[in-house]
Amino acid sequence: MQNPIQILKESFAAWSYVLDAAHNGIIIIDRHGVIVGCNEAARRIFKEGAVSLSTGGLFSDLSKTGWRDVKNILETGQPQIGKRINLRQSAIIVNRTPIVINGQIEGVVSIFQDISEYENIITELKSYQELHRRLEAIIESSYDGLYITDGKAKTLLVNSAYERITGISRNNLIGRNMKDLVKEKLYDHSVTLEVLKSKRSVTIMQHIKGGKEVIVTGAPIFDADGEISMVVTNVRDITELNQLRTQLEETRRLSSRYHQSILEQEELEHFLGEMVVKSTSMVQVVRKAIKVAKVDASVMITGESGVGKSMLARFIHDMSARRENPFVTINCGAIPESLIESELFGYEKGAFTGALPGGKAGLVEIGNKGTVFLDEIGELSANLQVKLLNVLENKIFTHVGGTKPVAVDIRIIAATNKNLDELVSKGLFREDLYYRVNVLPIHIPPLRERRDDIPALVTRIVSKINQKHKTNKRLDPSVLESLRKFNYPGNVRELINLVERMFTMSEDEYICLMDIPVPDDLREPFMNPREAEDGTLPLKNALAGWEAQLIKEAIRRHKTIAESAKALRLHPTTLWRKMLKYSIK
Repeated sequence: MQNPIQILKESFAAWSYVLDAAHNGIIIIDRHGVIVGCNEAARRIFKEGAVSLSTGGLFSDLSKTGWRDVKNILETGQPQIGKRINLRQSAIIVNRTPIVINGQIEGVVSIFQDISEYENIITELKSYQELHRRLEAIIESSYDGLYITDGKAKTLLVNSAYERITGISRNNLIGRNMKDLVKEKLYDHSVTLEVLKSKRSVTIMQHIKGGKEVIVTGAPIFDADGEISMVVTNVRDITELNQLRTQLEETRRLSSRYHQSILEQEELEHFLGEMVVKSTSMVQVVRKAIKVAKVDASVMITGESGVGKSMLARFIHDMSARRENPFVTINCGAIPESLIESELFGYEKGAFTGALPGGKAGLVEIGNKGTVFLDEIGELSANLQVKLLNVLENKIFTHVGGTKPVAVDIRIIAATNKNLDELVSKGLFREDLYYRVNVLPIHIPPLRERRDDIPALVTRIVSKINQKHKTNKRLDPSVLESLRKFNYPGNVRELINLVERMFTMSEDEYICLMDIPVPDDLREPFMNPREAEDGTLPLKNALAGWEAQLIKEAIRRHKTIAESAKALRLHPTTLWRKMLKYSIK
C-alpha cells in the first residue's frame, strides 16, 4: 500500500498550479506536523506577516498555538472553522479540516483568508453609517423646516419641522418632483425651481394654509462639474417670530418702565436724603418733580412763601439732563423794576448812564444750556413779560440798547405765591405767557397741611446748627410735639428761624418748652401750674404744675408706664412715684 504522506505530497504537486491560482492561502500538514505543501497565497500572506513558510518545515515552528489546534484535529477528527489569527500586519480567518485516507486521519488542510482589507472596509462603512445617523439627527433636530431635492427638483428629504410648519406629510412629498407639486397647486410657487433657474440662493415669502407666514430660502449645492446636484431649502415660520417680536417689544417696554421706576425711586431716596420729606403730600410732590425733571418743558411751582419752592426747583435741575450746566436764580420781586430788564437780558456798552464800558451779559444769557429759575414771576412787568414770552417761543432776545438777536437755550422753572389765574383775569399777567410757563404745574402744600414733616425738619435743623457751632444740644420730646401744633404762617422759613432762636435762648443741653420764644399758646397744652392762695406763682408750684402736665401728656400718648418713662427719660419706678404724688391715674 502506498505511503499516505507520499499520497499527500503527490496530490498537492499534481494540483499545485490550480492551488496557486486560489486567492485563499492553503497549507497541508501531515500527521507528524510537517508541512507537505502550501500555495502561493499562503506564502504571500505569511511573508507579509513576517513569518517564514516553507514546504518540509514543521508547522509548530510556524505557530505553536496553531500546532496545538492541529494536533487536536488529528486526535479528534473535529474540524476547526472560522478561527481568527492576528499576524503582525494582517488578520486571517482559518478553516482547518482533517484529511482522511483509508479511514485514517493522515493530515490537516488549513485554508485561510486575509481579512484586513475587509475589516478596513467595514470600519469605513461603520464610520459612514455613523456620520449618516448624525446628519439625520441634525436635520431632524432643526427647528427650521428643511426640504432637499436633487438637481432635477426630485424630493430627496423632508424633516419633521417642515411637516410641522406646513402641515404637509413627507410621505406625500419624498420621491416627487417639485414641478408636479406646483402643477397640482400644492404650492403657488417654488423656491427650488427659482434656484435651479437662477443657479443662486433665492429667498421668498410664502403664505400657507392656517394663516401662517413663512420665509423660504433655497441654496444650490454644486458638484465637481459645476452643475447643481442638490437644492437645500430652509423654511422658517415667521408667524411665531412676529409674535415673539411683539412679546419682546412688550417686555422691553415693561423693562424700561421698571427701570424708570427704579431710577425714580433711587432719585426719590436721594432727594429724601437732601430734604426732609415724611408726609404723603410731600412725597407725591417729590415724585411729580422727578417725572417732570426728565422732560424739558417749563415748570410752574406754586405755594406760599417759605414752603421750599427754590429748593424744589434746584432739585428738578439736578435731576434733569441739564444738570452739568448753570442753574440761575432770578428773584423777580427783589430786583428794582428799573434794573430788572438789564439784569435779565443784559445790555450793550453805552446803553444807559452808568453802564459798564464793555456791556454786560444778562442772567438769562448766563443760564444758556442750563435752567433759569424765575422766583416770584408774578412780579414781572408787562414789558418784561413780552420779552420773556419771546425767549420761550423763539429762544432769542436782545440786549438792552442792542439790535442784534441773541440765541439762547434755557429751561424755565417759574415760581409764585400768587394766584396767576386771578392775575390773568385782571389783565396783570399775560395769558399766553401763563400757558407757556404753566406747562407742568407743581403745588407745594404749606407746612400746616403736612405736620408730619415738622418733627423731622426740626431734628435736621438742630443737627445742622450743632455741626455749625460744634455743640450737642437735644430737643425734649414735648418741644417737638408743641412745635408740631403751630400753624407757621411763614412755613419752613419761619420754622428754621424759630428753631435757631430756641437754640440760642436755651441754657441747658436739652431744649425745653421754656426755650420756645413764641406766645404762650404753644406751651399752654403742657403748662398749667397751680397758683398759691395769695395769687402768687411760686417757682416750686410752677415747676410742679409743669411736671404734672408733662406726665399726663406722656401717659396719654403712650400705652404703658415703661414707654411713658422712656419718653420722659425717667426710670419707671420714679415715674410711678410721681404719678402717686400728683394723683395721676
